[in-house]
Amino acid sequence: MNSEPNHLIKASSPYLLQHAYNPVNWYEWGEEALNRAKTENKLILVSIGYSACHWCHVMERESFEDHEVAEVMNRHFVCIKVDREERPDIDQIYMLAVQLMTGSGGWPLNCICLPDQRPIYGGTYFKKQDWINVLDSVAGLWLNEPAKARQYADRLTDGIHQAEKILPNLEKKEYSTKDLTEIMEPWKRYLDLSEGGYNRAPKFPLPNNWQFMLRYSNLMKDDATHVAALLTLEKMARGGIYDPIGGGFARYAVDDHWHVPHFEKMLYDNGQLIGLYAEAYQYSPVPLFKEVVQETISWLEREMRSPEGLFYAALDADSEGIEGKFYVWDKKEFDQVLGNDAALLWDYYHITLQGNWEEEQTNILLRKFDEREYADAKGITVLDLQESIRRAKIKLLEARSKRVRPGLDDKCLTAWNAMAIKGLAEAAKVFENGHYYTLARNAAEFILKNLKLADGGLYRNFKNGKATIPGFLDDYAFFIEALTTLYQYDFNEQWLNEAKRLTDYVLTHFEDLQGPMFFYTPVTGEALIARKHEIMDNVIPASNSTMAQNLQVLGLLFDEEAYLTKASEMLAAVYPQIKTYGSAYSNWALQLLNEVFGIHEIAVTGNGFSDVLRILNRLYIPNKITIAGTNSELPLLKDKQSIETKIYICRNKACQLPVLTVEEAIKLIN
Repeated sequence: MNSEPNHLIKASSPYLLQHAYNPVNWYEWGEEALNRAKTENKLILVSIGYSACHWCHVMERESFEDHEVAEVMNRHFVCIKVDREERPDIDQIYMLAVQLMTGSGGWPLNCICLPDQRPIYGGTYFKKQDWINVLDSVAGLWLNEPAKARQYADRLTDGIHQAEKILPNLEKKEYSTKDLTEIMEPWKRYLDLSEGGYNRAPKFPLPNNWQFMLRYSNLMKDDATHVAALLTLEKMARGGIYDPIGGGFARYAVDDHWHVPHFEKMLYDNGQLIGLYAEAYQYSPVPLFKEVVQETISWLEREMRSPEGLFYAALDADSEGIEGKFYVWDKKEFDQVLGNDAALLWDYYHITLQGNWEEEQTNILLRKFDEREYADAKGITVLDLQESIRRAKIKLLEARSKRVRPGLDDKCLTAWNAMAIKGLAEAAKVFENGHYYTLARNAAEFILKNLKLADGGLYRNFKNGKATIPGFLDDYAFFIEALTTLYQYDFNEQWLNEAKRLTDYVLTHFEDLQGPMFFYTPVTGEALIARKHEIMDNVIPASNSTMAQNLQVLGLLFDEEAYLTKASEMLAAVYPQIKTYGSAYSNWALQLLNEVFGIHEIAVTGNGFSDVLRILNRLYIPNKITIAGTNSELPLLKDKQSIETKIYICRNKACQLPVLTVEEAIKLIN
């Protein structure tokens, strides 16, 4: 460590601040560093990571805190640190470059570029001596053979521009259930029908994949996806990837049966998983699913909520420099904390004296047993077992709260907050819980009031009372989706009006005149070496697939034909890809489901509309939009006002005659 800080000391990102006392002369990405590279004709070293990234910390300890390494880096390079969560636009370009060079990517991401930002070499984690060798070798290439380095840069940059190019599909296609089957049948081969998820390790939650499977199994009456989705949700909730004491999911499991987590907890995973488990409970009311939603929201409110009502980005995997130390228990401490309840719960939480993973004598709490089966095996009632578990959770949480906490990444990101808002609003609807809605509404109102650009757009980030980075496509896409979800809870049309206004902003600022997709960066954004589209759905759905669904929903709600046409063009362009790799296009596949089965627009008018909606919300109708109210300007409600409560079922621009009961409405839907 240095006694004097480098340029990162003024950063807002907790990840950058972690590197502020490295002997490496780090800069933030910006004019000062980029101009210096040009002026001095120096290579740029772009090092990208995020605060909850375990191997980022390892490389920092081994290399970036080491004076020998820092001397080489400072001599030959202008060194720039990037928080990928604040600047995904930069990460996107250099991740693609490293994938083109090496065939794989990940974080930490280290990319060496010419003074004009074009990449020539890159990789992920390097051991200290390997890193020094790489630095010397690339610096030597630039010094002795600059023309060769420029050739590399030409080829790589061309590859970056060509990669993921999606061309318009001018052929008008009518989709059918056959198209869905052709996507799903090859996808099924990768399902793990004993442990859930896919038959590989590591295992990621991938919430959007399982949301698609739930809806596919319901609409297509398909047994395999029904079993796979519910089994996966159950195995994740019982496995070590879930925190049964404090709530919330870790980012992934390193093994193939959800046992050992990579312990960081990310807002984007948990925001999506709250909504997924709420939807799964609607589909199949398993008490475990409800428990997961309740506990995860409690964790979100207790540990991740800012004073302004927004949600923080992440909790680190490490505490006291050891991964997972905050979450694991040795048998002695478990026994001390629980007293008389300990022996009963050893098997329930998989506690052993030797420990249940590679760290000796420590245990990751995980649950292998159904409560009823376990109570029968122990010769007690389910109620007695549940009371023991309830007491144990309170005691263990209290004991754990006295430990050194994992690092908190306390920046707030619009896109990730939007996922949490959507999940909370969905849980509020399914569980009839006004408090969940209040948490969602407060966060949305704060964003609308405090994270607006002068031209009506959105900021991406908020920390220490400041927003500094203009939003990217995911910030708009997920926030628009969150606003339409809030509307379907409280039927306040202001949410929809804001969603429509932001959609028009996206159409103006993110449009690609050469193709149907939106650019990830706005036309007013900083000019990087390429302007990319985000097409593939990953742990987080793609901003383009989310935007296509927003256009479809808002097109129906506002009767905007241009929105519907754009959504159809986007799906048509990406449709050929979906068949080749279903799990990487699961959000697009959700839109395809809606195309095949149609979206039921359920309009409820009259003074008793809230009672009708309460009953409707208990039913699983995955392809629906609900609208309601008494003085509405929405096209579907405008001419349907009455004092008597009436339910209209509309599809494909046609409404059935109104009915008076939910039972009659369900008959029309089916």
